[in-house]
Amino acid sequence: MATNREVPVYLFTGLLESGKTSFIRDTLNDRGFHKGEKTVIVLCEEGIEEFDEAELAKKNIFFEKVEEKENINPKFFRKCEEFYKPERVMIEYNGMWELDAVNDEVFPEEWVLAQVISFVDATTFDMYWANMRSIMIAQLSRSDMVIMNRCTDKTKRSDFRRCVKLFNKKAQVGYEAAEGYEDALKEEELPFDINADVIEIEDDDYGIWYMDAMENPKKYDGKTVKFNALVYNPPKSSGNSFVPGRFTMTCCADDIAFMGMLCKCVKGVEAHYQDKEWITVTAKIKREFLREYRGKGPVLYLISSSKAEKPEDDLVYF
Repeated sequence: MATNREVPVYLFTGLLESGKTSFIRDTLNDRGFHKGEKTVIVLCEEGIEEFDEAELAKKNIFFEKVEEKENINPKFFRKCEEFYKPERVMIEYNGMWELDAVNDEVFPEEWVLAQVISFVDATTFDMYWANMRSIMIAQLSRSDMVIMNRCTDKTKRSDFRRCVKLFNKKAQVGYEAAEGYEDALKEEELPFDINADVIEIEDDDYGIWYMDAMENPKKYDGKTVKFNALVYNPPKSSGNSFVPGRFTMTCCADDIAFMGMLCKCVKGVEAHYQDKEWITVTAKIKREFLREYRGKGPVLYLISSSKAEKPEDDLVYF
């Protein structure tokens, strides 16, 4: 039977001690968010941080604990709906469980997955990225928002942001400074001079420039850039355009992908190159609408080009 109730479900994921519990607790103490609505928190793991369940019950907040992934199923969620009739559901998920267990299909018809938020501990990110990358990628690619906690002035936030955006361009990325590091969130410097007459991109910095330009096309609108790239000629280009870019690898050989931008050849400036030729491109960037972008993004207008040597390492790594 159809119902007019709509219960928002918020899913919080991340590896152990990544900051999920603290975030949920702080959110529930925010009067702008919680105004006494009956809330059910589904706890799928317990870390060092804990909830004061007795105190939260006074605020109309109740808990259900799940210790095994197989217990996350339609029957469990239906029981929660029938027993509590909640106005909001928050799931603190076990970061070691695959996310396929949680989706709209396993929820009661009244429940709607409103937001997926992932958490990452800046102090352990490099270790987990090296040893548990597939798990982290699964979380990042599913998230609406990703929050990196415990940032210090040594945290490479731009590297982390690129990792997120590579798998999920639409995700919002946020940062929380570690205690005592008030200046940890200041804007990081790029490894090239964006205010130069010609922004020269070193081979090792192509990935940084590409992701920054894709995320912030307004910043590069009207700028001139110079970089080495491989040539790709789209089937319908008719010689008026091509795509200079680089192959990138994030995890293993199966993750190699080509990343480039459309480059248009203006009158009097020609570029006739074969696919996979290495060239040096100098071009002006304009922010324009492209169907592939589903909006406005960076488009290159060729100023000059010449053949180039293949770099010693032709892959870009993230």
